[in-house]
Amino acid sequence: MQAGKYLAVFKLGLQNTFVYRWNYFLRAVFALIPLAGTVFLWRAIFNERGGGMQGYDYGSMIYYYLLTILVSNLVTPTEDEWQIASDIREGQINSFLTKPLSYLAYRFSIFLSGRLVYTLITIPPIALIFIYFRDYLTVPADPVAWVCAFISLLMAAMIQFFITYSIAMMAFWILEISTIVFIVYSFEYFLGGQMFPVDIMPAGVQAVMKWLPFYYELFCPIAIFLERLKGVEMYQALLIQTGWLVATWATARYMWKRGLGHYQAVGG
Repeated sequence: MQAGKYLAVFKLGLQNTFVYRWNYFLRAVFALIPLAGTVFLWRAIFNERGGGMQGYDYGSMIYYYLLTILVSNLVTPTEDEWQIASDIREGQINSFLTKPLSYLAYRFSIFLSGRLVYTLITIPPIALIFIYFRDYLTVPADPVAWVCAFISLLMAAMIQFFITYSIAMMAFWILEISTIVFIVYSFEYFLGGQMFPVDIMPAGVQAVMKWLPFYYELFCPIAIFLERLKGVEMYQALLIQTGWLVATWATARYMWKRGLGHYQAVGG
């Protein structure tokens, strides 16, 4: 019965998201423009060095950035924090306080529907880019890498959602959350592997980054798929990622509980 409620929410989310399909498509197309700059930048770097860098050559680096675009589209929330904060500021959450419906599960259903529509709409332009760079593409020979990369991808999506949800809960206390969002997203961009592969950093820096959640929001599933994480190191990464998944889920629930208490105390 409970699953049926959230399935209905998921379907509603699909309908609402399709309203903005052209917005998503154009966003996906123009998001590919920085890739062109990245291609020229790394080509210049490798030409200057006359060789590879930490196991990457020009082709594998381009492949890495193609995968970051794909994975980012699959797992990154789109404006969810603003929608949640708006629900809080405008009192929309009052309707959830009298219904047997978990707001966290409700928003997660919306998140899933949004990711599905966004992915379907953005796959065509991304596929064209993959086809253009097809000479650089390789796939894992080991089926275990496929399975573990997929599991890591699912956990990365959930970790990103729970972090986004927790940030949005700050709207219970402060009117504008944009500064917090900007700070957290800056760390995600720099430490999560969107700017550069995390494993080109010095070993000591990598050791620290592997204990931070940002490493598991994007880089981890890509590194597993590229077989740069394998064997014991891969399973250790999945174990730490599982720990962060549980921690971010618990934080999201805690933030809702504390925020709701504050909201009711001030007569929201």
